[in-house]
Amino acid sequence: MTAASDADSARALHVDVALEALPLIADGPVVDVGTGGGSPGIPLAVACPTVEFVLLDSSARKAAFLRRWEADLPNIRVVNERAEHHAHGLGRDAYAIALARGLAAPAVALEWSLPLVRPGGCLVLFAGPTIPDGLDLVAGELAAVEAPEHEIAASRRLLIFEKIGPTPARYPRKPGIARKRPLA
Repeated sequence: MTAASDADSARALHVDVALEALPLIADGPVVDVGTGGGSPGIPLAVACPTVEFVLLDSSARKAAFLRRWEADLPNIRVVNERAEHHAHGLGRDAYAIALARGLAAPAVALEWSLPLVRPGGCLVLFAGPTIPDGLDLVAGELAAVEAPEHEIAASRRLLIFEKIGPTPARYPRKPGIARKRPLA
């Protein structure tokens, strides 16, 4: 579930970089959108055992892998669903914090993730320095840009978006649309 070639690289890439968001986790529940192999969600869930984490991924194979962690970490729950569907169902406005790392281009990750966050909450996007367009369309506002301390993530930033109101019901759009026509 990782491209890292050795244990030290895997730890740096999947644990140390994930823990860069630790100071931002004050409240829950937290959703890790497109969690893949469980980073940043699992390292943060270990570091914050009283906060509920939802690991959201559309891949049944990845969700099955992640379900093995549910017994060991009682503060995580795995949801096998597309972010677009989750945001139009039980996931809408359900989370204090959404995390997205390696999910998609920033504008696409913003559209998929911010509708999951309740007003007053935030989205933490592990991304390059480019600020996505369309924040106003999904009721978001850039709150901060933080450079990670870990050298392996030197080209990345933590983009922190505050959810300033309800996201219009039309967002996120149907699967495939956000990638074809990103927010602008």
